[in-house]
Amino acid sequence: MTPDITPEALEPETIALSTAGMTTKVVKGSLWTLAGQVLPLIASLVATPFTIRLLGSEAYGVVILVGLIPTYFSFADFGMGIASTKFGSEAYGQGDTRKEGEVVRTAAVVAFLSSLVIAVPVFLFSSWIVREFSVPENLRDIASVALKITSVAFVLSILMSVLNTPMLARLRMDLNSFTGTLPKVIIAVLTPIMLYLGGGILGAIWMAFIAGLIGCGLVLYFSSKLLPGLLRPTINKTYFRPLLKFGGAWVIGSIAAVLLVNLEKLTLSKMVSVKSLAYYSLAFTFASMAGMFSLAMTQSLIPAFSQLLGPDKKEEFDGLFGRGMRINLILLLPAIMVMFVAARPLFTLMGREEFGLASSPPFYILLIGLFFNILAFIPHSSITAKGRTDIFAKLYWVELAIYAVAVYFLINWFGIIGAAAAWSLRVILDALVIIWFSKRVTQVSFRFFNHFTSLLIGFLLLLPAALFAFFYDNFSLWLIVLVPLSVGLYSILIWKTFVEPTERIWIKSRIDYLLIFYRKYLFTPKEDS
Repeated sequence: MTPDITPEALEPETIALSTAGMTTKVVKGSLWTLAGQVLPLIASLVATPFTIRLLGSEAYGVVILVGLIPTYFSFADFGMGIASTKFGSEAYGQGDTRKEGEVVRTAAVVAFLSSLVIAVPVFLFSSWIVREFSVPENLRDIASVALKITSVAFVLSILMSVLNTPMLARLRMDLNSFTGTLPKVIIAVLTPIMLYLGGGILGAIWMAFIAGLIGCGLVLYFSSKLLPGLLRPTINKTYFRPLLKFGGAWVIGSIAAVLLVNLEKLTLSKMVSVKSLAYYSLAFTFASMAGMFSLAMTQSLIPAFSQLLGPDKKEEFDGLFGRGMRINLILLLPAIMVMFVAARPLFTLMGREEFGLASSPPFYILLIGLFFNILAFIPHSSITAKGRTDIFAKLYWVELAIYAVAVYFLINWFGIIGAAAAWSLRVILDALVIIWFSKRVTQVSFRFFNHFTSLLIGFLLLLPAALFAFFYDNFSLWLIVLVPLSVGLYSILIWKTFVEPTERIWIKSRIDYLLIFYRKYLFTPKEDS
């Protein structure tokens, strides 16, 4: 009979890395979060062509706009989502679940009250808002009602961002992903059906609202299971001060950050047209896919870093930071190359030839900025875990003053291309500054230039596929061979030069474990009962 095999039994003695346990949790959590992002994305990729065709480009632009406006006010939680995650994770790391529950409930009360400050005016002045953003006159009444519905859903989403703290603190990204994924899949799958039945813009918005209610119920259920005392009707006033201090700096930075992230989109709608916003949004959404794993990893890293803040855990903190940065660097280049190749065919498939022609050029420019933007994810998480949200408050407002001017002139001169250029230039500057600050605040010793040679060679291995796609309009069948070949050679290079020896042993041990597990349960004959 085959003996029971555990990962610990396969762990080589030579590894002895203090960060192995936390790294494993972060990687598992990141993969669950990534799965939670990929599934609705796949559903959206399948559903979006039908949605665009059933709505038309103008109505589709209105749906994008109505969904975009509330995101400008994501800071309305007063930073309680991230504050609850930080302080709740610290309490969980100390084994104090009573404190954790009090932190979450207190943060939820603050978030609810502060969200009403934004949601109520948006609800009351929805007609004026849609008129100011150049919504076509024949769609303004519908867009106004849709915005009212969205403002109510907005409050629910704010509460969800706080009440999911018990899942994040325990790195239960499987549950967190499920609660976030199911509503998105419902929206993607059922919206085209609603539109086909004649639901129109309002049908699509109501579908999103109902899905949000389902998601909120799931968050309450799972979080209360992980933290049984979560729903007690009590708060602790002593936590108001640290929560508001942390959240206050966060919200000041977030107001600027929201404008920085979306300013070029609304300016594009205002100065050019809603249709140009539809073209740009498709390009921006697809470009953001390159950072899906990195973004998924940061959701696990903030609570993980928060549990490693003690001086006795400095080595674990630094090891986790370094590994996260190297994983980002390894995945970025091939991800960007594959997306460069696939962009125009995919845009054409999703929105006909007009989207393929109009969305591809800004997409290529966005990819340049995205490379630097993703590199800043982990430094940003480390600064947040350290509680230095004041850095973002100062940095983002300085950036915004410069960015607003750049957006106005670049869109005025170059239209949709100018919007993409303004965003890329801004995030490149932002990334360089945040990386510098993270080294100062966290005192990590990660050195980017130690990996420069390997990354340069890797870039040259991936470049032929990108150039071939560019000169043959992304439609050549030779790309089916060239892209896997380039990625394969790149993978060999990374394995030989970029992955550390102890990490190779660790990865091989996990593969061995999976293979033994696979052979044991699938190929070992079962004994007769």
